[in-house]
Amino acid sequence: MDGHFVPNITIGPPIVKWLRPVTDATFDVHLMIENADQYIPDFAAAGANWISVHQEACVHLHRTLELIQHHGCKAGVVINPATPVETLTEVLDMVNLVLVMSVNPGFGGQKFIPGAVHKIAKLAKVRHERRLNFRIEVDGGISLATVAEVVRAGAELLVAGSAVFDGHDITANARNLLRAAQEAAPEARQAEVARI
Repeated sequence: MDGHFVPNITIGPPIVKWLRPVTDATFDVHLMIENADQYIPDFAAAGANWISVHQEACVHLHRTLELIQHHGCKAGVVINPATPVETLTEVLDMVNLVLVMSVNPGFGGQKFIPGAVHKIAKLAKVRHERRLNFRIEVDGGISLATVAEVVRAGAELLVAGSAVFDGHDITANARNLLRAAQEAAPEARQAEVARI
């Protein structure tokens, strides 16, 4: 977050670089920033595996996604709650990931916006009809009350903050969310969801 595109400031490339040596986990970097092109090389060099940019913040989205790929990362595109899925029509064949924001980006602890479910389902339908391979991710308001609905709609990757870190037992919170996601997933996707 850069304090411009969203009203908050968070982690930059140095934090990714410091964390990279201590884990082989996938680093999914969601850039809620203006001028993403300026920072993509630094995040890639720091050890990002996936880099996602906002459709709303990129003047030349196709070029930005190519830049991410050029630096050896999987490319993702993000849409805010007010942005229609149709704005992504021309780039869906080149992305590895589409992230649907189910809150307005910038702050944790917000209430889930139900319209995100329709977007997820629409993306899953387009992916099937066009025989594409992008993953569908959802971020914002993911909790035990919302996880089943988004998974049934087609989300495969879930970002949860408050539902995991609020409370005393982070491990139990994460396991409970994972269990709820697995129970909601169609049988054909059970193995996929198990990696969330």
